[in-house]
Amino acid sequence: QVQLVEFGGGLVQTGGSLRLSCAASGGTFSRYLMAWFRQAPGTDREFVAAISWGGTSTYYPDSVKGRFTISRDNAKETVYLQMASLKPEDTAVYYCAARAKAVVVTTNEYDYWGQGTQVTVSS
Repeated sequence: QVQLVEFGGGLVQTGGSLRLSCAASGGTFSRYLMAWFRQAPGTDREFVAAISWGGTSTYYPDSVKGRFTISRDNAKETVYLQMASLKPEDTAVYYCAARAKAVVVTTNEYDYWGQGTQVTVSS
């Protein structure tokens, strides 16, 4: 059973930056594809970024490409999401997720989820 705990959410102004962290425990972290999702009130959960087991491949939707960067440190069992040029529409609860299969999916087909961390971007 893998446990995921997110850190780093908060309030930031438009154009600002924020780095989220997700610490994993209870499994072989390097064997999991890791991803970030977000969910704003009244909307479906949205895929934000994913990173392969070894960290060599990353995936982003157009909405965050060029602004967000996902990375991982397998020795620390942690995945990061560096967010820059933040916009009010980035406001959401951000979730970390782990998937045992190597194929990236942008839907909710992940095996483990964190509890989420709130990111609020003020205009």
